[in-house]
Amino acid sequence: MKEHFVSTEITNDIAYITFFHPKSNSFPSEQLQSLAHEIDEAGKNESVKVLVLQSVGETVFCAGASFEELLLLNEKDKATKFFMGFANVLLAMKNCPKFIIGKVIGKAVGGGVGLVSGCDYAIAMNNANIRLSELSIGIGPFVIEPAISRKIGVNAFSEMTLNPKEWKSANWAFEKGIYNKVYENQTLVEEEVDKMAKDLSKYSLDAMKHLKKILWENANNWETIMPIRAAMSGELVLTENTKNILNALKP
Repeated sequence: MKEHFVSTEITNDIAYITFFHPKSNSFPSEQLQSLAHEIDEAGKNESVKVLVLQSVGETVFCAGASFEELLLLNEKDKATKFFMGFANVLLAMKNCPKFIIGKVIGKAVGGGVGLVSGCDYAIAMNNANIRLSELSIGIGPFVIEPAISRKIGVNAFSEMTLNPKEWKSANWAFEKGIYNKVYENQTLVEEEVDKMAKDLSKYSLDAMKHLKKILWENANNWETIMPIRAAMSGELVLTENTKNILNALKP
């Protein structure tokens, strides 16, 4: 298996986009670029009618940003560009004309919660607990906030971000609206994801495109606000306080 990758496999009009990183499926900038590209390409591909976003492994769906790369950042422009990587993935998900189903096996942290929230429909295993840990390392979930608040509202977002060390259960995420369905084991999740993807692939693509636009019409300001949010994170991640916390968290 490669050190890390993003790959797409197309089967029966369904694009399965899979990502992996040995550090708990965390994302360095290169991999964020790859994910945004794969989503864009699947959206343009005339043979694709629905996308499935998934990761490799059974315990962690996505741990968010790569701490290793965060520690290497030493200029505001580069740091802002790194956080724009998450913004570009979310913009790709928003602008993709096809529905994206998230298959969530294992925990999601920080940017991982953002990725789940960027999906049009998320089906999770009951081990898929979530946490927004950014405040505890001296930054904030600024870039991913629009995607999360769109799903769960400002109050639930505040509950998560002001308690950065507290895990929220998969059932909590279901009740708040991040997950649409939660199952007790991986087999049931996979079966439901495949069933829903196959069902959607049979429907009118034009009708689904119009429906997706309607479902996302309140997100039309993302292109404007996300660069501002990325700059916020880019500035804070360079502070001595955050660098010290990140160094202390290194394995």
